[in-house]
Amino acid sequence: MAEPHVVILGAGPAGVGAAHRLRQTGRARVTVIEQSHAVGGNSGSFEAGGQQLDYGSHRLHPACNAEILADIRGLLGEDLLDRPRHGRIHLRGKLIHFPLKPVDLLLRLDKGFALGTMRDMAAKVMSKRDEGDSFASVLMANLGPTICRDFYFPYAEKIWGRAPGELSAIQARRRVSAGSFAKLVKKVVTAVPGLKPPGGGRFFYPRQGFGQISEAYARAAQEGGADIRLGWAVKTLERATGNGAGGWTVGIERGGERQTIDADYVWSTVPISLLARMVVPSAPGPVLQAAAKIEYRAMLLVYLQLDVDQFTEYDAHYFPSAGIAITRLSEPKNYSASSEPSGSTTLCAELPCSVDDHYWKMSDEQLGKQVAADLSRAGLALRRPPVAVRVRRLRHAYPIYTRGYEHPFRVLDQWAEGLPRVLTYGRQGLFAHDNTHHALYMAYRAVDCLRDGKFDEAEWARHRKIFETHVVED
Repeated sequence: MAEPHVVILGAGPAGVGAAHRLRQTGRARVTVIEQSHAVGGNSGSFEAGGQQLDYGSHRLHPACNAEILADIRGLLGEDLLDRPRHGRIHLRGKLIHFPLKPVDLLLRLDKGFALGTMRDMAAKVMSKRDEGDSFASVLMANLGPTICRDFYFPYAEKIWGRAPGELSAIQARRRVSAGSFAKLVKKVVTAVPGLKPPGGGRFFYPRQGFGQISEAYARAAQEGGADIRLGWAVKTLERATGNGAGGWTVGIERGGERQTIDADYVWSTVPISLLARMVVPSAPGPVLQAAAKIEYRAMLLVYLQLDVDQFTEYDAHYFPSAGIAITRLSEPKNYSASSEPSGSTTLCAELPCSVDDHYWKMSDEQLGKQVAADLSRAGLALRRPPVAVRVRRLRHAYPIYTRGYEHPFRVLDQWAEGLPRVLTYGRQGLFAHDNTHHALYMAYRAVDCLRDGKFDEAEWARHRKIFETHVVED
């Protein structure tokens, strides 16, 4: 039987990971369509100021599936670095180590916060509280008011732009890995030398930036015969006529030039709400209405280039308090342990927002001043103004799980499942809070389901159940 032709929409980790596996196993011919001029999507990297910069803070976590980690090691070789976690969190006006360390908690943690947390732990032992159905109720029931009030609630409102009570309980269960006192204590205890689990307090990071993972997968896929087309936007997805196998015709466009590609299968990693608007003939009204209710939080990435070798020794800083607009600051040189470029480092500040608020409308210069002011409020004032300020704008950074979101998502998901020979997967395709290793796991399992030119829907459904258990690592 001739190899089927799989057209993959999107060249993020889920897209290029699947492309590589499909060619490596000889299960399909592959064409990848990517609107950007580089692979990696939000997990990509770019060069500026003489160094590789990521789209925010990214790590490859030790929780990565062993098969996938082995492949990444094979692709990157010595460029895959094993690095210690070394961050800080700004909590009640103090900077303490993150991930949390017992000694640092004793010496640095605000005493009022510590006493409040201990009271909440005792109250939790004495009574059982109903978890309810919201992000706020689940965390209040499991962690009490002190941690919620000073950490999770303001952080959640900054990241997702919603009051914690408006967010789904699923958001708490999928996004908060230390969602109970038992889990929180375990995280602290396992930071003690001698008690750390394998990989505890460490992460993997590519020498040339996080995007090197996607670039390596893409290169291996191309060497195996995959066709990766960059700079092309997918415009339409139409059932092919005269094709007994029931395939699709994918309409793409670049700079006014239009082409079509015939596909036996279409695997989409683009936001599922966008997929609904591509299909010809148009998706039914209820599906388009559901798509309009699926919301994503945007992100501004503000890069400050400084004329110093190093700003701090820490890889990342976290800012949960409402008085500081940014949520995280990373220093890429500290991720890769690089000393280059000499006399220069770049900071990446993450500022969640919506595409119609005042932050999104700010100029690069204004955003640079906003970040500088935030750092000053956190006790991390810049010694001199930045040499340069660069801004990247991401429209689809975080899925927003408002209460009841699962109903419109289910409408969309069931519609997509009903499209013959179309698969939607990956972080954007399944509207999932997932890490890169989760996206790659989806890609690998999708390839497993394609055998002898046929896709095993039942097996994919079983994998979907596993995907729902994924919890974000941070």
